[in-house]
Amino acid sequence: MRLGSKATEAFGVRPAASAGMDAFLKRCADVYGGHPEWTDADEGIRTVNFARTVCAETARLAVLGTKISIGGDSERAAWLQKQVDAIYPRLREWVEKGCAWGTVILKPNGQGVEALTPEQFAAVDVRDDEIVGAVFVSRAYEAETERWYTRLEYHRFTDGGVYEIGNRCFAGHSRYDMSKAVPIEATPWAGLAENAAAEGLERPLFAVLRMPGVNNVDGGALGMPVFADALEELRDLDVAYSRMTGEIYDSARIALIDDRLLDVPGSRTGFGGSDSVKLPRQARKVSGFGPEEYYQEINPQLNTTERMVGVNALLGQIGFKCGFSNGYFVFNERGGLVTATQVEADDRRTIQRVKDVRDKLESAMDALLYALNKWADLYDLAPVGPWEAVYDFGDVTYNREEDRNRYWGYVREGVFPAWAYLVRFEGFTEDEARRMTGEGGDACK
Repeated sequence: MRLGSKATEAFGVRPAASAGMDAFLKRCADVYGGHPEWTDADEGIRTVNFARTVCAETARLAVLGTKISIGGDSERAAWLQKQVDAIYPRLREWVEKGCAWGTVILKPNGQGVEALTPEQFAAVDVRDDEIVGAVFVSRAYEAETERWYTRLEYHRFTDGGVYEIGNRCFAGHSRYDMSKAVPIEATPWAGLAENAAAEGLERPLFAVLRMPGVNNVDGGALGMPVFADALEELRDLDVAYSRMTGEIYDSARIALIDDRLLDVPGSRTGFGGSDSVKLPRQARKVSGFGPEEYYQEINPQLNTTERMVGVNALLGQIGFKCGFSNGYFVFNERGGLVTATQVEADDRRTIQRVKDVRDKLESAMDALLYALNKWADLYDLAPVGPWEAVYDFGDVTYNREEDRNRYWGYVREGVFPAWAYLVRFEGFTEDEARRMTGEGGDACK
């Protein structure tokens, strides 16, 4: 049963995503997971799982050199920094999931933050293309009762602006069995309220990491996987690579040897033949009719060079459709770049792609920090106090030192403030930087 259908049954809400979008995201998830529909064992068509490579590389570049600092001289700022420090080791993994699914929701759960893919939530309320209401699914197995439990958690704003959270629980004999409704006190989540409400919230208690680009499947709020436009080329790449490696596998030299030549070692040719002699892997025993057929070798001609040209052409198309520069993905060497001007222009495509993803990541982190801050208010996790988030993203072109030296020259010439330099390149908050440099009035006291 689709999660959206169960959400409708439990809460009377309808999912915002269409059935067609659900099916498309499931198809993309299978491709990312290494199980595309076009693999065929009988035809020797395997997958190199290049969709995973594209997602992993996009995520790697997006979080490259990333530093998130929480400024503010308060216990709340220190508590939020502790949350960020716990999140950071998983940030690249979360971005990769976002690249693979198009959308990931980051949701505090009391013990930390979890990243949920569209198979784990149903968006049900969308305003100005932003998801502000959703139903989330959690599952747990209880060995004592040998039963699976499922909890649906509905977050929404009422018409009066109150933020409500509702929980509905189900029990079954398998992971996806939600046939029997049970009270929350009879589940592993006993202690949680079936219904709770909070006032004064301006944003949901979750954050949405949505990949840049238009949803051209149903026009909804869910994002598209970064490789969504390259599915046909990914299929062609798997076919081309499988054909090439299949040819290499079948290219072993074969020796056809007349059975009259296969005698026991030490005996004269033609006498005392034995079928029990173990032949080398490349040897085949045949029956010949004349001297010219006693021994013959078959040495297949490989077309690897020609096939690699086709493979790299497909890689170029995939990279371009996924937002990367020409020649970014090749198996042998970087190609397609002729002049320095073209190198700069082509690299900008990759840089722009990464910047777009980073903008989405920064927006999602802002929303997540808002949610964590409200969690601290609701559950009295840290005293209220001032805080601010500062993001420092590494330079994708690896010219950070050049930029640092250039801006330091501006500081020395007096055309760029020292405090701004510390914020831009050293990761200090504005308050800290102004205090260190003595610039900024009250901030320096």
